[in-house]
Amino acid sequence: MSTITDDEVATEPERKPTKRQREAARIADAASGGIKVILGKILLLAIVDALALYAIFVLFLNDQWLVLGLVAVVTGIVNWIYFSRRKLPAKYLTPGVIFLVVFQVFVLLYTGYIAFTNYGTGHNGTKEQAVSALMSAALERVPDSPTYGVTVVEQPGTGTLGLLVTDPEGDVQVGMNDAPLAPVNGADMEGGKAVAADGWTSLSFQQVLGRTDEITSLAVPYSDDPNDGAIRTPDGTSGYLYVSTLEYDEAAATITDVATGTVYSDIGTGAFTSEDGEELMPGWQITVGADNFVRAVTDERLGGPLLYVTLWTFAFALISVATTFFLGLFLAIVFNDMRMRGRKIYRVLMILPYAIPSFLSALVWAGMMNESFGFINEVLLGGASVPWLTDPTLAKVSVLIVNLWLGFPYMFLVCTGALQSIPDELQEAATVDGAKPWAVFRLIKLPLLLVTVAPLLIASFAFNFNNFNVIYMLTDGGPRDTDAPIPVGFTDILISMVYKVAFTGQTRDYGLASAYSIIIFIVVAVISIIAFRKTKALEELN
Repeated sequence: MSTITDDEVATEPERKPTKRQREAARIADAASGGIKVILGKILLLAIVDALALYAIFVLFLNDQWLVLGLVAVVTGIVNWIYFSRRKLPAKYLTPGVIFLVVFQVFVLLYTGYIAFTNYGTGHNGTKEQAVSALMSAALERVPDSPTYGVTVVEQPGTGTLGLLVTDPEGDVQVGMNDAPLAPVNGADMEGGKAVAADGWTSLSFQQVLGRTDEITSLAVPYSDDPNDGAIRTPDGTSGYLYVSTLEYDEAAATITDVATGTVYSDIGTGAFTSEDGEELMPGWQITVGADNFVRAVTDERLGGPLLYVTLWTFAFALISVATTFFLGLFLAIVFNDMRMRGRKIYRVLMILPYAIPSFLSALVWAGMMNESFGFINEVLLGGASVPWLTDPTLAKVSVLIVNLWLGFPYMFLVCTGALQSIPDELQEAATVDGAKPWAVFRLIKLPLLLVTVAPLLIASFAFNFNNFNVIYMLTDGGPRDTDAPIPVGFTDILISMVYKVAFTGQTRDYGLASAYSIIIFIVVAVISIIAFRKTKALEELN
């Protein structure tokens, strides 16, 4: 066994780069060098840094320290990568990784987090914000309140309004809705009233008139103790002391209605609750564990709609995949026959529905299926009054018809390509052996075709399982199920039901909607894994 010594390595002649290596080095130098490229890179980095600095400034004003740190670190890494003469792979990967993290990883993690909270209508903020809102909502003007001189000011950068208050003794303070009055030194005075202060922009008379609604809704806490009341102004020039009819006891975590004597306690549900179960709203956001998942499947009011929406979602996805595939396959076989004339023209006509945006086609179909003045009833059916979109059963049929119209061109293209890739020798050999056309198709072409299209059928099932567009544009999930406690309709699929739970109606439950989203993800993932494993048997045909 021989070994290579350091002397031998040192005396080994340096290898000359090959032609391909020299070409790669030339391309790399061209890509990374040149004054125009460098100036362009510096300009882009300057824009990125400027946006990052603005974001850091806003995050600093809102005390978002974790996000501020992440923005600063990522910005530093990006500058380090793009100012380095090496790190070539990282220069290409960095933009994609950043977008992947922001638009995929963050969204998934945040959805998972929300699913374990009570985030929704009435539970949007912190407990301190809820207390402040409750106290402000119950404010009443103190009958003998002194008059405070007031100047409406704006915080630069955020645009948040505040009040520059001069009390009867001449002391000047400033505060905002979420920041109690604090002393101000060196304020500009006119006629015994502060009109400007460092770090604030005073609003002109015209600006005050233009933002009257915002100004009259201001309630600046008088001190850190919410029971001391707040300063409000009806006209932007004078302020008065208001106190709440509620009394907050931070140590006991209770709020007492001084008018009725009712005590509301924090019992861990994210809202102050009285002994008889009455809740004061707004509450605050808390972690509720798996309550949303349990509620989604065990709550009788939600269980019924969830069951029939789930069944309809499976039926919609399966029927859509089956109908579009078999229609696309039939047309592909027909237009793949060499004896047919004008096949290219027919093929172009077949893919026209695929070339039109799906939401636009769905809207056109919605107009055509209108019961009162739709083209189908008025022209094709001679003035009939068929409730295509308002009857629960017909609405489902209408959705399937429109989705068939939207989906068959895709299957037609896929099947056409798959059929043309099957060698003609197989069909000729089977024909010579005496096989009939149907046997050739069933025993040879179809199995080989499924090898190619099976993964696409699985993908199509997953797509239709979450096909929000056609449902939303055609029926908006309707007709409405008036017996359901949540805003759900007879043609809603799971994803459109989640949308309605989260974003429609008077009560919006983001936590429950996120739990539904995770359940849908698990269902689709399990079905896809099982289906892909089953299709491995088809690969043996190759």
